[in-house]
Amino acid sequence: MRKLIVFNNVSLDGYFVDAHSSMMWAHAGSDDPEFAAFSAANASGDGCLLFGRITYDLMASFWPTPAAMQQLPTVAAGMNRMPKVVFSRTLTHAAWNNTRILSGNLVEEVRRYKSEPGPGLCILGSGSIVAQLAPAGLIDELQLIVNPIALGAGRTLFAGMPTPASFRLTQSRTFQNGKVYLSYTPA
Repeated sequence: MRKLIVFNNVSLDGYFVDAHSSMMWAHAGSDDPEFAAFSAANASGDGCLLFGRITYDLMASFWPTPAAMQQLPTVAAGMNRMPKVVFSRTLTHAAWNNTRILSGNLVEEVRRYKSEPGPGLCILGSGSIVAQLAPAGLIDELQLIVNPIALGAGRTLFAGMPTPASFRLTQSRTFQNGKVYLSYTPA
């Protein structure tokens, strides 16, 4: 059975996107060599990336660009190489390579993906997907990078979740740039 990991950056005040739905603030501090090595190691896996349409649009507008290759070459290479699935009822064409669009029932599709053999699954961003999958018990691990920035407004990762979900801290790591990695499993 495939493992489903959620990997997201959050601000000190708990937002994963700012008031303009941007995640660009999470790139600050990428010049820390220890954090850069951590990010590169995460991007070198063989997993399949899962996105909602909004996050897909954000990611597809950055990672395949020359700017991404210049700023974060190893991460950009991994992001562009990995297979991607975008869940959307409105998207009809995906220009980013290795992308498949699914418009069926999210929980059923993810449950099916998890039951198939293959590499692990990873959700980046996509709070609305996270908020639907957590209560269904489909998230195996939640990995957060807490960034030393307060945004004042934005969207939280679990916004709209109908019932609480409890997690247990399994690992933590602090970086020189002030970012903190936290890993949780369902309680």
